[in-house]
Amino acid sequence: MPRIAIPDDSPPVLAPSAVFPALRARAELDYHDTLPASEDVLIERIRAAEVVLNIRASSRFTARVFAACPRLRLLSVWGTGTDHIDLAGAARHGVTVTNTPGVSARSIAEHALALLFAVARRIPEMDAATRHGAWPRGQSIELYGKTCGVVGYGAIGRHFARLAAAIGMRVIVWTMHPARYPGVEFVDLDELYRASDVVSLHLRLSSETGSFVNAAQFALMKPTAILINTARGAIVHEEALIEALGTGRIAGAGLDVFATEPLPPNHPLTRSDKVVLTPHCAGITPEALEAGLRMSVDNIWDFLDGRPQNQVGL
Repeated sequence: MPRIAIPDDSPPVLAPSAVFPALRARAELDYHDTLPASEDVLIERIRAAEVVLNIRASSRFTARVFAACPRLRLLSVWGTGTDHIDLAGAARHGVTVTNTPGVSARSIAEHALALLFAVARRIPEMDAATRHGAWPRGQSIELYGKTCGVVGYGAIGRHFARLAAAIGMRVIVWTMHPARYPGVEFVDLDELYRASDVVSLHLRLSSETGSFVNAAQFALMKPTAILINTARGAIVHEEALIEALGTGRIAGAGLDVFATEPLPPNHPLTRSDKVVLTPHCAGITPEALEAGLRMSVDNIWDFLDGRPQNQVGL
């Protein structure tokens, strides 16, 4: 039986899932339902394993981790993001990395749309005021006929673009790797920021996309614009976003991701009534959760059977 380490199922999602009993029946598991407190603890948890099933992006797989685990052959990631993994280090040490592309795309796209409605209609503020006996009216905006700029056109971006179009928005798109899809209006990035009433981010975090949206981009945007980010917090320069919201450079933001997670107490974003916040949960619906965990486990069996799927390259 292969030896598989799960170093970071915290809070637990794998253990309660439908896929876990079958995994336990087919492998010798080193299972942990707490986050490793340090890199040394992570190494200790996975040192003896041939395969690691990674649940949380807070576990960072550095070149030192790979060097310290010579038995490791596969790192199977639940999710699509690999910014917590030194992919070059993995390759140097002969470790294959796989992920679960596309399984959360619909869930994340729906969540992005929900954040957009919540900001545009000021749902949290209206709810709180109504509960306290107030009766605020006329503070919402209509999205029909507005322009939605989609930055990044992978599976999530494409799903979100379809949802935005379905409510009557004009959709314009920018992507690093332009692909021609019928009916898609691709534009330059600066034009997207200038023209959009809504900017929704759907990029992977990489060396190219850190602080991808910063003060220069906010300066191009309309003062009535809304920013939606369900990708990665570090894609947006957080101080520049806080400044843009505080000065009225943009009208609002819906955020599921942050530079530091969980948000520190009394973080400036938590004090802004122009922001709707959720705790990096866009892709965690029961449907997406089970599909992603099942794919991450199937990636293990496929690899061990000599037919690896969903490999992540440099």
